[in-house]
Amino acid sequence: MHELGAEQLGLFLYQMVLIRRFEEKCGELYTKGKIRGFLHLYTGQEACAVGSINCLEPRDKILTHYRDHGHALARGLDPNRVMAELFGKATGVAGGRGGSMHLYDVEKGFLGGYAIVAAHLPLAVGLGVAAQMRREDFVTLCIFGDGSVGEGEFHEALNMAVLWNTPTIFFCENNLYGMGVPFKASLSTEIPKLAAAYNMPAVTVDGMDVLAVYEATREAVAHARAGKGPYFIEAMTYRYRGHSMADPELYRLKEEIEEAKRRDCIDRLRRQMTDAGMLDDAGYAEIEARAEAVVNEAVEFAERSPQPALETLFDHLYKEPAIG
Repeated sequence: MHELGAEQLGLFLYQMVLIRRFEEKCGELYTKGKIRGFLHLYTGQEACAVGSINCLEPRDKILTHYRDHGHALARGLDPNRVMAELFGKATGVAGGRGGSMHLYDVEKGFLGGYAIVAAHLPLAVGLGVAAQMRREDFVTLCIFGDGSVGEGEFHEALNMAVLWNTPTIFFCENNLYGMGVPFKASLSTEIPKLAAAYNMPAVTVDGMDVLAVYEATREAVAHARAGKGPYFIEAMTYRYRGHSMADPELYRLKEEIEEAKRRDCIDRLRRQMTDAGMLDDAGYAEIEARAEAVVNEAVEFAERSPQPALETLFDHLYKEPAIG
């Protein structure tokens, strides 16, 4: 089957199932008014988060876009605190101030979801410069969508990463749509060609295959950590839900979505493990039950958690100047 073995593959499968169930529950809670504001679900793209983030060491950093719940869970952020953040509660990972698009956990090296398209790419390069200046052995995984490719920050970040030889992995989740605009209608060339133009290694992988994503990212991490500079990965994936919960999805046919689901990342890994004798129906049912229990506990925790106290309203607005 694969050199990783049953235990690691089982972890991949569990993480993808957990993310899928977490997102499905978030969609339910949004319709009930428990989660407010913007909500961008990750269903369908789980293999990208799980395959890439599992290649990292605890010392490595992650920056990502606003469709960030799956990345946070794959990185090991506490599901209770992630759900509480979506509820706007004081126990959330950002104290209830970030919400869905701005999950953050310094201890996990998870340095944000960013709502401004492509704004975090230059920050990822900056982290690479910091690693060099401080002589710290960490790489930065920068995850973004195909919609970022048309932004100036995309090109500026790739250019500077090569010039400064930073340990930055640019990971593009190409889900074929920038909001409601088909990718093919917004760019006239293939994304890896843009990266290759800046003289960095650039590959395309099947983003619906967690093992393919893992192998590509493992090579990218080794490349960056060895001091060879940035690396670019395009993962071809698909989101089953709209751009956000407010999206009526008038720009694509249901048949297209069903076609994508026939390549589902969870079904694929489950089938591969079953064929290899690593998993049976009872084992998969246990994975589903465990994920369901974690999500239910997260919802209960969020429901019980307090709102941020009124007297904290102006906290975190300014950095107090250093004394002395």
